[in-house]
Amino acid sequence: MEQICLVTTVVDARSVADVLAAAAVAGRLAASAQVGGPVASTYWWDGRVETAQEWSVQFKTSPDRVEALVDHVRVAHPYDVPEILVFTVGSGHPAYQNWVFEQTRH
Repeated sequence: MEQICLVTTVVDARSVADVLAAAAVAGRLAASAQVGGPVASTYWWDGRVETAQEWSVQFKTSPDRVEALVDHVRVAHPYDVPEILVFTVGSGHPAYQNWVFEQTRH
């Protein structure tokens, strides 16, 4: 049974989120990706509190593809300092975990 990693980010437009998701799956960096939103984000930027509407993207991948996926998201991301978070899932449905691993192979 293989582990799963979740990689998440947020962007400022649905179209950007869709492109990130599609490119990662097509390149087998992720087995799947979900786009959600919009979400209201509040954060510090340039010394002041900002608010923005953003779209989240959650990628499912195998541990050995995380570094390549993070590099892809960082390069393609429109933000100067993109939020890219990585979580390792400790357990899950074994068939799904194996599916994620198989789909991230070339």
